Amino acid sequence: MEHITLLLAIVIVTALVFDFTNGFHDTANAMATTISTGALKPKTAVAMSAVLNLVGAFLSVEVAKTISGGIINENGLRTEVIFAALVGAILWNLLTWLVGLPSSSSHALFGGLIGAAVMSAGWSSVDGGTVVTKVLLPAVAAPIVAGLAALLATKLTYRIGGKVRNGAQEKATAKGYRAGQIASAGLVSLAHGTNDAQKTMGIITLALVTGGVLSPGSNPPVWVIVSAGLAIALGTYLGGWRIIRTMGSGLTELKPPQGFAAQTSAATVILASSHLGFSLSTTQSCSGAVMGAGLGRRGGVVRWSTATRMFVAWGLTLPAAGLVGAGAEFLTKQGTWGVVVVAVLLVAGSGAIWVLSRRKPVGKDDVAPGGRDGAPVGDAEPAGVVTTAIAAVSPPPTAVQAQQDLKTTIPAPAGPVADPARPATV
Repeated sequence: MEHITLLLAIVIVTALVFDFTNGFHDTANAMATTISTGALKPKTAVAMSAVLNLVGAFLSVEVAKTISGGIINENGLRTEVIFAALVGAILWNLLTWLVGLPSSSSHALFGGLIGAAVMSAGWSSVDGGTVVTKVLLPAVAAPIVAGLAALLATKLTYRIGGKVRNGAQEKATAKGYRAGQIASAGLVSLAHGTNDAQKTMGIITLALVTGGVLSPGSNPPVWVIVSAGLAIALGTYLGGWRIIRTMGSGLTELKPPQGFAAQTSAATVILASSHLGFSLSTTQSCSGAVMGAGLGRRGGVVRWSTATRMFVAWGLTLPAAGLVGAGAEFLTKQGTWGVVVVAVLLVAGSGAIWVLSRRKPVGKDDVAPGGRDGAPVGDAEPAGVVTTAIAAVSPPPTAVQAQQDLKTTIPAPAGPVADPARPATV
């Protein structure tokens, strides 16, 4: 610790700021569906997620080693490059949070890191093979795998639930699904801490290597693990309500069985990838699972306009953060005054985004079921081509379901009805 310079200290603090933004940006991954279905109250949900994020940070360091010694060549890397990369990642995180889009904090970090490294030392400083196998391929595969798993799990859940025949059983089943949803949300939070907190650990470790404090290939020190876990947990506790609203009801309306299927599928994909050292996007995994669960329920509608904007944000994340990181690195190469300018631009940009967010604030009351004052949270949208196609191949309702639907659609008469068999008296 005695070898840490002022610049290195600034980089470490900036990395923890990124970790903080990662926390409130990605809270929706674990708790959006739990909140939208009413399984947990908003503040209870984010508090639970924060604690489990902190616990998850201590479970593994495989992803951290992928970042600190896999994507970028450590030899000859300047500490300023890490600072420039973090600037690109933080600004992209805040911008997508402002518009309520669940983009990938992971890819923002990778994009900023790649852009800054290329500006500093050329393309040879980036390990293209690692980027393709452990970043790009998981980015494509994770939402697809999680979505398909959630779709199948939802269909299976409703097929099993179709055997429920009375109201008491329905209430017990719904209560069971909510309990299962809370457990699966906890698993996603644990997986998020395991995967995403490690990314900041990897960045800080990489900065310590470039500063000569650690030798190349070192594992993150204990103080790095603790500080990264605390930063992401604090950000998670504050709650990224804008993105929670989008994930919870902006993509599709979810019932407890769907929420349980989506969260279980996403957690499985994230934990398996963390074990293999794949630094995938937890946001993309959870978003894919939510859409899959939306398509899995007969009559469910996915809001493809919101999904399309989200896909565009996913595609722009790497290059946009990379361009900002490259521009920031160009300034830091000019000397101390360049580093100061980049720091001022980071603070000014973050402040401007915060001011814009205050014009139309979003809080916990806007993400609870029914929205503020009972208004719906998500805008209605007709079924699209994909939703219609899924519904076309869905099995027809059972006799019990048809009978229940008939009872709910034909109400009983409001007043007494004359018996047609009894003649009128004069």
